[in-house]
Amino acid sequence: MKATQQISGAGIGLRTQHYQTILESRPDVPWFEVLTDNYMGAGGLPLYHLEQVRDIYPISFHGVGLSLGSADPVNLKYLTKLKQLIERYQPEHVSDHLAWVSLNNHYAHELLPFPYTQEALSLISEKINTVQDYLGRALIVENPSTYLDFNYSEMPEWQFIQEIVNKTGCDLLMDINNIYVSAMNHNFNPLEYIANIPCQHVKEIHLAGYEDKGTHLYDTHGYRIHKEVWSLYEKALTYFKATPTLIEWDTDIPDFSVLLEEADKAQLYLNKYEQQEQYA
Repeated sequence: MKATQQISGAGIGLRTQHYQTILESRPDVPWFEVLTDNYMGAGGLPLYHLEQVRDIYPISFHGVGLSLGSADPVNLKYLTKLKQLIERYQPEHVSDHLAWVSLNNHYAHELLPFPYTQEALSLISEKINTVQDYLGRALIVENPSTYLDFNYSEMPEWQFIQEIVNKTGCDLLMDINNIYVSAMNHNFNPLEYIANIPCQHVKEIHLAGYEDKGTHLYDTHGYRIHKEVWSLYEKALTYFKATPTLIEWDTDIPDFSVLLEEADKAQLYLNKYEQQEQYA
């Protein structure tokens, strides 16, 4: 069993295209985030490379397969594999999304939305508690980016997140890009959203790039981080403090040097916040 290592600073998402660069050059990156759904096989190259990376760097786990927003019960086969990975690699954080990806055990390739109702709140809280009890640790839940509103939602997203935390004690991953995308798509103030999040439960932050489709912003995670998201991130740090921050890039993945540049920029914001706190 590997010892856990606390993460801090600006990390980068681990992608297969960058295995060789990371293992040969050992870049000065404080931690990597691992997409757990890519490592649930019994063996092979993915686990071989993950083993090597984990020997050098602290890691966090980030998944899409728990399908917390689905009416399906928790997939115990998936959960068992996740627990085995956790026991083997000892990540600092384990996170998944406030969304649904499955119905009757058929899985989509999108993080799908749901209405913010009391019924959904009860269902998702029960599933999070089941996951946490099985894993023996707090689950970290990520806020979504959305493109539609449900007429029968009973509360804003940030209130729904508050209630989830109250009912489960789970922790939070705040994706600043997701907040900005949803705010622009639904015409709400992103700072009002951030101000209503239980900050003591925020354990990780994500930064990514969106695509402007003209009629809406689309969360592709395939671009450099936009200046508006950097600005919101800087403001968010005054609420969330110097929280470990990840550069997330999932499509049209560039050279590793591009991700390093984005991570260095995020680290500058983190350093600036810590300096301000020091002299406040």
